[in-house]
Amino acid sequence: MTSSPPRPGRDSRVARLPPRERILDAAEELFLSEGIRAVGVQAIAERAKTTKMALYRHFATKDALIEEWLRIVAAGYVAALDQVENEHAGDGRAQVLGVARFFAEGLPEVARRGCPFVNSVAGLPDPAHPARRLIAEHKARQRARLAAMCERAGAREPDELSAEITFLLEGAQISAQNGSVDRAGDRLVAAVTAVLDRGAESPAG
Repeated sequence: MTSSPPRPGRDSRVARLPPRERILDAAEELFLSEGIRAVGVQAIAERAKTTKMALYRHFATKDALIEEWLRIVAAGYVAALDQVENEHAGDGRAQVLGVARFFAEGLPEVARRGCPFVNSVAGLPDPAHPARRLIAEHKARQRARLAAMCERAGAREPDELSAEITFLLEGAQISAQNGSVDRAGDRLVAAVTAVLDRGAESPAG
């Protein structure tokens, strides 16, 4: 199997990481460039400049490595939503738009490497796989947080509005990944703004 070229400066950057983090970094590189199914443990160990035995000391199975990588990816989204909520405390509309901008800013990376969650679901057909469950639970929590933001924004039906916004966020990532829509980031923020305007309660009087 031929691995994709490493990121610029990767060798010097990764060399400073502890072994466990080197393995996770290598797994991310290969999972995103070649797909979860295609990548073997030996290839990950070689990219991490370690051995299969050392890899198995940190991760009992390849599935455990996949799950831990996706847990880290999910934590990055959670941290971003935390930041948006903190920066716009109590302002649901600003929070939702902050989430939309966060997704929009990430679209160039998605276009280059693909969405980790989408790619992983495609490579893990068993819905009972622990990593698939992790993704489903992460998406459900994210949707609930969006619904709470929509409620603070004055939405008449915050759960329905959060579903519509989730469609937009997820659809923008797919469109960026397959290149089907230009200016996907600008269009995403504009579409979320329009959905918020339509879903908000009319002012009294």
